[in-house]
Amino acid sequence: MRAAWEVLTSGPEEASRSVLLLPGGANAARSYDLVMAEGALSGARLVATTMPGMAGAPLTGDVSVPGLARAAGALAREQHCDVVVGFSHGASVALEMLLSGEFRGPVVLLGISLSTEGEAGFFRAIVRMSQRVGRWPMAILLTLMPVMVRSARIPQPHKRELIEDLKQNRTADAVRLCAEYLDYIAAERSYAEELAASGSPVWVVHAEKGDGGLTDAERATLEAAANVTLVTIPGSVFLLPDEAPEPTAAVIAAALAKVSHGH
Repeated sequence: MRAAWEVLTSGPEEASRSVLLLPGGANAARSYDLVMAEGALSGARLVATTMPGMAGAPLTGDVSVPGLARAAGALAREQHCDVVVGFSHGASVALEMLLSGEFRGPVVLLGISLSTEGEAGFFRAIVRMSQRVGRWPMAILLTLMPVMVRSARIPQPHKRELIEDLKQNRTADAVRLCAEYLDYIAAERSYAEELAASGSPVWVVHAEKGDGGLTDAERATLEAAANVTLVTIPGSVFLLPDEAPEPTAAVIAAALAKVSHGH
């Protein structure tokens, strides 16, 4: 079994700048392997982690998005991280780290949904149905995820490892985590406005299609914010860190450039 908040590091230990990488739902730390291998990040220390209840890691502690943000904030301080990157569920945790003050600094939000409208309807339906009628809808989704990854443009052996990690997910844990995530994005808050008001450098990255989306109002708010950079990766991409590691690493490098050398 994986450990919750297990840490996978790469790059020089004495590097002046470090990055915390939070994976998407159902994924493990090593889902960032391809991003970590990109030359654009060679001078930085990269710290990827597996969040509780994901990819077989134990479901421990408070697994609400604010709870995960507090634990990830402690990890970021412990690892002296200057930049936080999150994908999907991990992006919501990174968002909450910034908005709650758990982390101050540049943040990269990959494939984030800032509201219920931005999240896929079929995913919302599966989670809410699993809460009402039992776990079987989520069990079906977890069975289908490795099948979807098999057809994705991801090199081996990374694709094989990704599938192994997806198969480690436990249905009950996935329902709990996904319900907490949907509750967070459904809150009566305007996360786009809060991001714009934060003043911190923020990159919001989406593919043209395939991952989470922004509403027109959210996009307009973020486009008008001096501290926010919107990045669109061409084509249909479901798993940004795995299918588009080079442009993902380029955005992280831009975030690192905003950090002054030394802590």
